[in-house]
Amino acid sequence: MAEKFIIVLDQGSSSSRALAFDLEGNIRYKSQRKIEAAYPGPGRAEYDAEKLFQSQADSLNEVLAKLPEGAEVPALGIAAQRSTVVFWDRHTGAPLAPALSWQDGRALELLGKVPVSNTKIHDLTGLYKTPYYSASKIAWALENYPEVKAAAGEKRLLAAPVASYLLWRLSGGRNFVIDPSQAQRTLLFNLRRLRWEPGLLAAFGVDRALLPEIKPSVGRLGSVEAGGRRIPVTAMLGDQQAAMLGLGLEAPNSAALNYGTGAFLLVNTGRKPLKIRGLLNSFGWQAGKGRKNVCYFTESTVNSAGTALEWLRLKFGLFEDISEVDGMCRKSANRLHCLPAIGGLGAPYWDFNAFTTFSGFSAHSDKYDVVRGVTEGIAYMVADAFDLVKKKGFRIEELKVSGGLSKIDWLLQFQADITGARLTALEESEATAMGAGLAAARGLGLAPQWSAKVSSRVFTPAIGEEERQNLIKGWRLFVKDIRRTSRGLRKLNILPHA
Repeated sequence: MAEKFIIVLDQGSSSSRALAFDLEGNIRYKSQRKIEAAYPGPGRAEYDAEKLFQSQADSLNEVLAKLPEGAEVPALGIAAQRSTVVFWDRHTGAPLAPALSWQDGRALELLGKVPVSNTKIHDLTGLYKTPYYSASKIAWALENYPEVKAAAGEKRLLAAPVASYLLWRLSGGRNFVIDPSQAQRTLLFNLRRLRWEPGLLAAFGVDRALLPEIKPSVGRLGSVEAGGRRIPVTAMLGDQQAAMLGLGLEAPNSAALNYGTGAFLLVNTGRKPLKIRGLLNSFGWQAGKGRKNVCYFTESTVNSAGTALEWLRLKFGLFEDISEVDGMCRKSANRLHCLPAIGGLGAPYWDFNAFTTFSGFSAHSDKYDVVRGVTEGIAYMVADAFDLVKKKGFRIEELKVSGGLSKIDWLLQFQADITGARLTALEESEATAMGAGLAAARGLGLAPQWSAKVSSRVFTPAIGEEERQNLIKGWRLFVKDIRRTSRGLRKLNILPHA
């Protein structure tokens, strides 16, 4: 009997990967291509859209070539970064501009002119009025990229999140769809009615015709052609939603923390969104048609996690590989505070004026203190959101942790200390791919019993409540002062320098 494999495309901020799962949920084959965002100016982050597509296509073809002879591939699932937007020609498939990364904030000034209040936008979309979501990026591109503007005038323009772009290209232009978890990240999606919101389309000047059709996250979404095969696509999810599914956090009140380029805390709130000021109401997934098959999450986004550590590596040469970070933190003898605001502050502050700032330097400070300061700054930002969730009445005793930075023991221990919660790390950082594979198998009508492997790496608080509260008090005083100072410096036009 021929072996059967579920293929997953896991397209993230730093790599495009393809993985082959057998029907028992084991990863049998992998392929990966690194990608890099360009940062052409302050507040700007973008990808070469053609290279992004090619990296994913190459990974897919390579993993298909690894399959044993006669293997069958009945389904494919896609998990992708959510708020990066791509612009391309509907006739040729050619990109018309750089793909603007979710980290890109160039549309901040434009966003201030949109005649819809932040409160209204949050009520409709579950998100906040920030330049990191796609709507303002699309509006900015229509004003600033002549090829995008011309294509829109000639009805040739398509604009959508990365997952839609990949499926459109891999299907030869036959399938132009998106699931609700990623449609939401455009800031144009009605969270409760599960449709493009006409009032927001008008406010941002976006033509509905250039956006994809919205379909359930699990089900028949089209097909791709690769490696001499036509493969049905039966699942599409945002990367963080896929990670939640891969971690088995499908019940209300379950929670996860995913450390990647950004850091994301998600708490399952069931079939209804729960509003917590400063946090997002995120769409989880839609497992079939109808509103009874949906779930929602409260989500916190730290814009700069892996990005901040990579910044230390690339710009200052403080270490050569992320695996060195834990050891460097252990060599630190003096705590520094660092506000990791590369790309602006996400939840719960939503402040795009704050500078990345260190405080507490002395004659004894060294590179180990700097690395520790950034690492602990990431944990503090997560803890700020965790505290809001607790105040809303959620009793979260355990956080399941995944993502590339979850291998840094110092980060996880300090996260446990500063939140008072137990952290359980995955044995392998493949929650996103596993979730997409599980969803794709369900899209075939299967009921697989896959479960993410959990390691013995469990972290429990090692400090008392008095010390925890003192650390939090000091952190929040630091953040308050830095935000105020950053606003003043920007008004004086003294900082930043390009």
